[in-house]
Amino acid sequence: MAKKNNKKANIGKASDNSKIKEKEKEISQNPEQEEQQQEQAQSVVAGKKRKRENFDNDNEQHAPPQSPQKKANTSNFIDMSSEESKIGEDVELNYSFDSLDVSEQTKKAIVDMGFTRMTEVQARTIPPLMAGRDVLGAAKTGSGKTLAFLVPAVEILFKLKFKPRNGTGIIVISPTRELALQILGVAKELLKYHQHTFGIVMGGANRQAEAQKLQKGVNLLIATPGRLLDHLQNTKGFVYKNVKALVVDEADRILEIGFEDEMKQIIKIIPNENRQSMLFSATQTTKVSDLARISLRPGPIYINVDSAKETSTVEGLTQGYVVCDSDKRFLLLFTFLRRNLSKKIIVFFSSCKSVKYHAELLNYIDTPVLELYGKQKQQKRTNTFFEFHNAEKGILLCTDVAARGLDIPAVDWIVQYDPPDDPRDYIHRVGRTARAGGRGKSLLFLLSSELGFLRYLKQAKVPLNEYEFAKGKIANIQTQLEALISKNYYLYQSARDGFRSYLTAYASYSLKSIFNLNNLDLQKVGKSFGFSVPPRVDINMGVSTKEQKSGRRTYKKNEDSDKKDYYLKQKGKSGSRQWSR
Repeated sequence: MAKKNNKKANIGKASDNSKIKEKEKEISQNPEQEEQQQEQAQSVVAGKKRKRENFDNDNEQHAPPQSPQKKANTSNFIDMSSEESKIGEDVELNYSFDSLDVSEQTKKAIVDMGFTRMTEVQARTIPPLMAGRDVLGAAKTGSGKTLAFLVPAVEILFKLKFKPRNGTGIIVISPTRELALQILGVAKELLKYHQHTFGIVMGGANRQAEAQKLQKGVNLLIATPGRLLDHLQNTKGFVYKNVKALVVDEADRILEIGFEDEMKQIIKIIPNENRQSMLFSATQTTKVSDLARISLRPGPIYINVDSAKETSTVEGLTQGYVVCDSDKRFLLLFTFLRRNLSKKIIVFFSSCKSVKYHAELLNYIDTPVLELYGKQKQQKRTNTFFEFHNAEKGILLCTDVAARGLDIPAVDWIVQYDPPDDPRDYIHRVGRTARAGGRGKSLLFLLSSELGFLRYLKQAKVPLNEYEFAKGKIANIQTQLEALISKNYYLYQSARDGFRSYLTAYASYSLKSIFNLNNLDLQKVGKSFGFSVPPRVDINMGVSTKEQKSGRRTYKKNEDSDKKDYYLKQKGKSGSRQWSR
């Protein structure tokens, strides 16, 4: 373990050294909101570079190999029968940005951004896109996909001499608001010397202000699916008849969170004739293949830059796991965070209320943290994301809302306090560190009953070592923790909600043979939330799933089912999957 550092973690503030030099090209209708949005987007590409420190682990051991019991849900990228549709591994690539046949404005912007050489996904993707081909691409997170689709998109606008009166020529669809803002930041840099307009529409923002902007003309539009469909259907004066290219980033994530119907409607509404399409997905699923079939033109190019790699995660990532009893989990997490206050750390939880409770508790006991989860108001989520993005050190507690696509610079550690339900989710979580050729480390917390998950990770080509932590060095604050929770009504209520949401999320895991609620010692789980005796928490496990027209899953209580008190061990209970993240 690293030497203990008792200094308080400080969340750094955005550097004021990076100033927006280019002439503002966004069409503004709400100056205050527009300026704030642009500043936040600009800070995405102005992350500070800092020296990384190594974390010494003297007790590191290799996990013993185990034979997989069943195939993990990590299907390979689809194979095409037509060889001419593939980009072969033996093709000689030119990785220099200077080799691209792009406008001088774009080249100058790329130089200003500090890029000289392309990543593999950029070198394989940009040339065919510049030639007008449709592309379905897969690459590990942090591989440079954003620039891979934005460079061709900007060149389309340049060659066609798009002006505001021409309306929207490029649509980029993102699964989350944070990722959409991140793409906006890169687009702003890339369009620095161009005259084309650009903007963003997303859930949680002022819809009327967005409509006014669209009516004035946004050449490059970045959007989340639901809000985009809303504007396509209801905003008068939104000129989208000239759309020449559609970009779908993190297509698998868009479909996973329930936007399948929206995507199908969007594809039907926007012009299909001579429209170029670019689909990017970190993992390949049947739904992604179906979306590709309805959106891509005949003869698309399929690119998978990782098919021949020995691991599913980036080379600069050191990965490990620790086996810990339920009642020691928080003590170990607290010890780890206190000893790494000078580092930049992201900690993943399985539910929103668990994030909320642990953030309140850690801040109360002088371990400053930020929190990011799906149920926060959009402005709070945005502010938190950019505050942590621009920090040199600090701790962010979050759910999987932050696990896909977000580019947060110089993250030292990814801690998965609650394990993911699928190896793909694990890969996306650890993708927040060791990005763009950097280095980083990850730590996965597992109960002894959850060790079977390692078999799935091994089959998914995820290499992990076992970490051991000396018991004598783990902070023994259990007595003080229980006293605090019992005396502080506010924290008690938050702990109870977090305890309940943890059990609900655990019951929703699909790998029941590994993550089984019946295997939990609820007395010990309660202690990890600060309870000497677990509270009576009613969880209605009898739920049924229904599909709304929008395609999102919703859950209603089964009135005939009995409420169970999960302060005792239950047997023979199984519930439908609940989305708690």
